[in-house]
This record gives sequence, C-alpha cells and structure tokens, in this order.
Amino acid sequence: MSRTRTAMLATLALVAAASGTALAAVPDDVGTAAVPCTVDYKVQNQWGTGFTAAVTVTNNGAAKSSWAVKWSYAGNQQITNGWNAKLSQSGTAVTAANESYNGTLGTGGSVSFGFNASYSGTNAIPATFTLDGVTCNVDGGGGPGPGPDPTGRVDNPYAGAKVYVNPEWAAKAAAEPGGSRISNQPTGVWLDRIAAINGVNGGMGLRDHLDEALTQKGSGELVVQLVIYNLPGRDCAALASNGELGPTEIGRYKTEYIDPIAAILADPKYAGLRIVTTVEIDSLPNLVTNTGSRPTATPQCDVMKANGNYIKGVGYALSELGDVPNVYNYVDAGHHGWIGWDDNFASSAQLFKEAATAEGATVDDVQGFITNTANYSALKENNFTLNDNVAGKSVRESKWVDWNRYVDELSFAQAFRNQLVSVGFNSNIGMLIDTSRNGWGGTARPAGPGATTSVDTYVDGGRYDRRIHIGNWCNQAGAGLGERPQASPAAGIDAYVWMKPPGESDGSSTAIPNDEGKGFDRMCDPTYTGNPRNGNNMSGALPNAPLSGQWFSAQFQQLMQNAYPPLP
Repeated sequence: MSRTRTAMLATLALVAAASGTALAAVPDDVGTAAVPCTVDYKVQNQWGTGFTAAVTVTNNGAAKSSWAVKWSYAGNQQITNGWNAKLSQSGTAVTAANESYNGTLGTGGSVSFGFNASYSGTNAIPATFTLDGVTCNVDGGGGPGPGPDPTGRVDNPYAGAKVYVNPEWAAKAAAEPGGSRISNQPTGVWLDRIAAINGVNGGMGLRDHLDEALTQKGSGELVVQLVIYNLPGRDCAALASNGELGPTEIGRYKTEYIDPIAAILADPKYAGLRIVTTVEIDSLPNLVTNTGSRPTATPQCDVMKANGNYIKGVGYALSELGDVPNVYNYVDAGHHGWIGWDDNFASSAQLFKEAATAEGATVDDVQGFITNTANYSALKENNFTLNDNVAGKSVRESKWVDWNRYVDELSFAQAFRNQLVSVGFNSNIGMLIDTSRNGWGGTARPAGPGATTSVDTYVDGGRYDRRIHIGNWCNQAGAGLGERPQASPAAGIDAYVWMKPPGESDGSSTAIPNDEGKGFDRMCDPTYTGNPRNGNNMSGALPNAPLSGQWFSAQFQQLMQNAYPPLP
C-alpha cells in the first residue's frame, strides 16, 4: 500500500487553495510526476549549541543514478559530520551528494541521510531545497516535511487519547490480592492464533473487544492495542512460544488469519478508534541473530530465513492492516540485549526495511516500532554508563554488557529509531517501549553504583536489571512492573505501554500437553543450565509456571511487589 501520491495531491490542493491558483487534475497514469521531488527535513535533537537533523528525499521524476540535494541556511548553522551522504558546505550553502552505495534513486524512490551541526541564536529550517537543480515542494506547515496524511492518521496515536482496558485481564488482576491497584491499566490484546479472532473457550473475540472499546471511548479518543502474533514457524528460537502454523503455511496465515482481522478492523463501525497493532514479536530479529554459522543458530530459524515466510508474513500484515485508515502498525524490534551489538544493529534495520517493502507494503504502512515486548530489559540504568572506566577497563568489557553499545532500553530505542530512519523509514516514526515487567524495584534495587574493585563488581552491583544473563527471557525471578503506560514520555518515544499483560506466563516450567502448538522450552525450567543464547547460564525462571499466555498468580504478585515506580 502506498499513500504518497494522495498525500502530494492533498498538499498541492492546500497550496492552491491558499494562493488562489488553479490546480489541474493529475491523471492516474501520471502519478506524482507533477511534484518533481519532496524533502522531509527534521531536527531530531537540539541542544544549546548544536543539533541533529534527518533528511529524506523522494524523487518523483525520472530515475537517477546519482543525486545531489542543496539548500541554504538563514543563520550560522555549520555541519560538523554526517552519514549516508557526502556533505559539503560553503558559507550558508549546503550540498548533500550520494555515497557510492546509494546513488540509485528510482521514480518514487526515497533516500535518507543525516548530520550533526553547530549553531547559535536561532535554528530555522531552510526554506527551499533542490534535487539536481529542481526545486522540491514543501508542505503548508511552515517547513519542509511530509504532507498531511490523507487517511487522517495523527503523528502519535497515544497523544491526547485514553487506552483500552481489557476487561478480561482487568478481572484477573482485580481478583488478586492488591491487584485492584493496577487492574485499570491498559494492556495489549493478543491474537496469538486463528481461534482468538472469534474468541477462545467462550472468551472475548476481536469484535467483542472493539465493541467494548467503543463503550470505553465515549466522546474522546481511544487507542486499542492488538498484538498480531501467528507467523508460520513462529518464534523459531523459543519452543514455549511456537504457534499453530507450520513453517510453510504462509497461505493460511494470509487467508485465515490476517485477512479476517483486516476485514473486522475495516468495519466502518470502528473507524473512530485508533487501532495500534504490534506486528509479529520475536520474528525478524531471529533471522539476524539465530541463523547461519552463529553459535546461537537454530535449524528452525535457518528454515525460516531460507523460505522467506517471516519477511512475506510481516510484509503482508503491514500491507493489509495498513490499508485500514485508523490502524497504526508498530513492528517488533527486539530489545537492546538482542540487537544492540554492532553485528546486529544495522543489519536488523536493513532486514526490517526489506520486510516493510514486501508483499505490497511500503514504509508508509509503518507508524513505528516497539522494543522490549514481553521482555525485561531495564528502561534506564542510572548507575553506570558506557563511558565509565573502572580498574582500567571500560564498562563495555564487563560480563554483563559484553561489548553491547547500549545498557538500557530507552537509549537503544532512541538510537535504533535514528538507524531505521537512515535506511529509509519515515522520519516521523515513533517508538513504543513495553514497560510491563522491567521495573526491577523492591528491596534488592541498588541505590547507587557498585564497588570499583573491578568493572564487573561496578556494573553488577549497580545494575537494576537483576537477571543472571541478559539473554534470559522466561518468567524472570525478581522482575517488577515498570513505568505505567503513558504517552510521549521521551524524545522519539510515542508511549510506554504494557503490551504484555502482567501476570500472563511466558512459558511452562515443565512439559504440558496442549492443542495450541506450544512446546516446552528449557529456558522456562528453573533447573536449566543454559545454552549459547544465554551464555550457558541458569535460566533464572520462576517455578511452577503454566503455558504461555495463561495466568500465573505467583508472577503477578512478584511483579507488584517489585514494581518501580512502587505501587501505592
């Protein structure tokens, strides 16, 4: 699906109306050729003496094998360094030319680059941009950027909106001692098998949830959070969350799962809801980290990489769900303890771009990305940074950080957002962070840095995240509720969310026969001594856990006890 042409025509119409000029109709076969190029220039971060900017250029003219974008500043801005373009500056005039690897710019194609710059006084956005000498259009909002979304989507669906409280989860939470303190919090609705669309064992189906959402909405805005989670060969590196569809059943995924969901969401009855979808957690990152010759590789993930059904499935979901004007797609992006290393960071962004342009999808179908879904990575580690050195060693050399570029989820999500924009995603994408179980409070929460005896005592003594290893993911002992759901909590972050409903198990501690396709994963067994994906450490899992998705009272009580911020 692509909304580019419509957006450009809408922009032209607004300009024509404002200026009193006539606007000729543009026939379908001309497309956006009447607008030769568009530029989206965004200041992503600004401080007293400098700023970071991201620029996306779309070419609506003839295909190019090289390109150069030019603009001039009104002030004293001076570019200091950049990426994905050869940047030069003479006085106020700036030229950004292609690198050797991104010179091809087809008709309708886009390229993104960015830079850091210094300034003093004001930092006005340049008024005019050219692509190879041709002036590009700007929107009517006072600066270059994307035109108004013709679907009526807002930039951040969570801004100014309530979020749907799932009455089924709320009832379970309220039935727990002390649970009424959080039973009114919004959580994700998981569509983790075909039967969930119509409801399982007499429970609520998708239409039931949407009807209830209309009741909760009242006269204001309301977000409904859905988890799309049923890919063929799902979660190829974790047996506990395997699904009902085999590795080759991409046809069933499309016709029996995505198509019915899209049809329900497209019902005009629900057009007033803001429907947020978390698209296929724990899938695409596996193709980067758990395939090929890597020690963490699994045969199941090699199969999914070879057959391409993760890419096809995610692309199809984005395309079909993105056709519904009030749907906001957020693609799962793992977490910092999965793709924060140099080997995984850039390659994951490229893979996500491949999926977002497969099966008829375009980057316009992606509102943003979500990190830490159903995981435990701390939001912000305050007691150490990557720049710290202890006993002659960098924090990156500690066993816990293990050369990762990030130590917490907020810094990772903000940096990964920039990486995603650099590979071609829209510059206004936002990030979600699942904070449902990453609080790590309680009496064991460190009050300050660890001892400086060694870099390991310093990090281990000060870190909030108390997992044995950052690769541990199942029903973790010591975890607590994290930040309560909230909109726009930090730069580039659309919301903190509880996409994983607290109290729902990650997987069973022992093998339990079931008809949901869920296997027994030793990572959920508290006696398990590990594998390469968790550094051959103990699993850190709680005992006596039920199947994934089922209610786990002991875990719920622990999450409340160790909540941070603490519960009243």
